[in-house]
Amino acid sequence: MKIGMLIAVERELEAFLASGEERTEETVAGRTVYKTRMEGHDIFAVQSGCGEIDASSATMLLIVRYGCELIVNFGVAGALDADLKVEDLFVAEKAWHYDFDVTPFSDCVKVGQYEEYPDEFIPLDAGMVNLVTERIPGIRRITAASGDKFVEDRAEKLRLRESGCGICEMELAGIARVCERSHVKCLSIKCISDAFDGTGADFDRNVRNSAAKAFSAIREVLKAL
Repeated sequence: MKIGMLIAVERELEAFLASGEERTEETVAGRTVYKTRMEGHDIFAVQSGCGEIDASSATMLLIVRYGCELIVNFGVAGALDADLKVEDLFVAEKAWHYDFDVTPFSDCVKVGQYEEYPDEFIPLDAGMVNLVTERIPGIRRITAASGDKFVEDRAEKLRLRESGCGICEMELAGIARVCERSHVKCLSIKCISDAFDGTGADFDRNVRNSAAKAFSAIREVLKAL
């Protein structure tokens, strides 16, 4: 299978780069694409950069240029629930693009809702989610609040939590939206880097270990595909 692996920042990418497989590199549209074989699959990995725009464009690159049949995103996230701890591991079922809002001119949608969806959540592939929960002991399903800002403010975290989201991050809505419109499966495994009372300093401290844990889970899933 041709699998695109999308990683937001360099410190998350390090887990992939340290995995030991031989790889080649090429630069396309200003991005380095790493090509390798992993667990019997052709892997095309790219560091997208932070935020929905960079993530969306990198996802489209993997689909259109390399013909990827599955987009896999791994990385870290912030907790919206006080019970969640650093290095807790999750598979995302859906994403809420909470800073997308057309409600001023459309009274038939909610904040974050694209009109073709029945609610404000962008779905990820249910079959892949089921596979992950069967393959990775202890991993939990979750809904991600996804937007173009790093959330530290406690009141904002509580607001996002009220939507039913358990984690927040900055890329998944863009990735999932492009995959869904392109009829390509999407999988995202996230590991907590900053807890509910955490800050950017906690992200800096924990990002490498949490990303490595998410990547290890991805490798286990690749074995089952």
